[in-house]
Amino acid sequence: MTSFKKKIELLAPAGNFEKLETAIHYGADAVYIAGKNFSLRSFSGNFTIDEMFQAVSYAHEKNIKVYVACNIYPRTDEESAISEFLAKLGEINPDAVIIADPGVLMQAKKIIPNIPIHLSTQANTTSRQSALFWASQGVVRVNTARELTLDEIKTLALNSPVEIETFVHGAMCISYSGRCLLSSYMARRDGNRGMCAHPCRWKYSVVEELRPGHYMPLYEDDRGSYIFNSRDLCMIDHIPEMISAGISSLKIEGRMKGLNYLAASVKTYRQAIDLYYKAPENYSVTEDWQKTLAGINQRGYCTGFYLNDPEARLPNYEKDKPENNPKFVGKIVKMINRNRFYVGVRNKIQIGDAIDILTAKGPIQSNRIAKMMTEKNEETAVAQPNASVFIETELPSDCEPNDIIQKTNSEQ
Repeated sequence: MTSFKKKIELLAPAGNFEKLETAIHYGADAVYIAGKNFSLRSFSGNFTIDEMFQAVSYAHEKNIKVYVACNIYPRTDEESAISEFLAKLGEINPDAVIIADPGVLMQAKKIIPNIPIHLSTQANTTSRQSALFWASQGVVRVNTARELTLDEIKTLALNSPVEIETFVHGAMCISYSGRCLLSSYMARRDGNRGMCAHPCRWKYSVVEELRPGHYMPLYEDDRGSYIFNSRDLCMIDHIPEMISAGISSLKIEGRMKGLNYLAASVKTYRQAIDLYYKAPENYSVTEDWQKTLAGINQRGYCTGFYLNDPEARLPNYEKDKPENNPKFVGKIVKMINRNRFYVGVRNKIQIGDAIDILTAKGPIQSNRIAKMMTEKNEETAVAQPNASVFIETELPSDCEPNDIIQKTNSEQ
């Protein structure tokens, strides 16, 4: 049965190579990626075959594992294409392939028998017998159904020969283990084949048959109704319980999300996990972690199904993000000294802006821009998106390349 002695893994999403670098920089133990086809996030950028070779090589040089998602529910006419893709994975040699469909699993066992198989949450594993079945088919890790409580997951981990992986942070789907038909019906984009249009996030109103054009919100506020709008999962307060449940890997959702989300979430959960293992009896959520996670664009946090709390599963009717939350404005490319660094600008910045630097280790570094120089060594008061500038700060900062910069003043 599963051993609880091994340190829990932090598994991060990587929708492209830059995100992979960011996830590794901020402390992920493993990343999950996908090719251009056959995963459930076709619009996240993803990797060509050549890029996957580079990604796996880069990660392995840093002792980071890479798992490749091939978790769509395919059609019969895709059988040969999937076989070709799996054969390529055999050459790339990732640390595991993530599968949901039994047919794809059968192909993988035949074509890439030496690559471990992880079972996607799409397979909605909810019981020990189901886990035993998948183990008999060669699966070594199961990402459990989102509908399980933490107590149920602990029972499963105690009585199962497979590793247990669960989500620790990110968006939650309203459907059963992510298997939804809303997108297929409403946008003709099959969510089970990687093309979800996220209609559960849309605004809805009611129209009475004899009153066309008269829209009546189901919930009386100025933003419409959110009957499907689940809040986002955040288990930062419950890291000790998740570790003691025997979970092998904590997974952050979000291959389609931006660098700011990725940096903030990986940084926070890396520090939380490390702090718990260092001093379990003293574990508590820090103000810095709360600030970092609050700065992510999110729909309000909850604990999902883990604690069997009905309130945690109610829709969110509040604003997604307060206007004064931090805004991602750039990434450090090169350090000149502790007060001066070369930055790739993603959103407008100017002299005098208050900034937070999300360092990979330690607390957020708060500072202010004192001076900016262009690559031609000319002073500038403003830097626009896609520019590269040298920034001088008022105070020294302990930061390094790939650290994310946020603008913290309310006038954004």
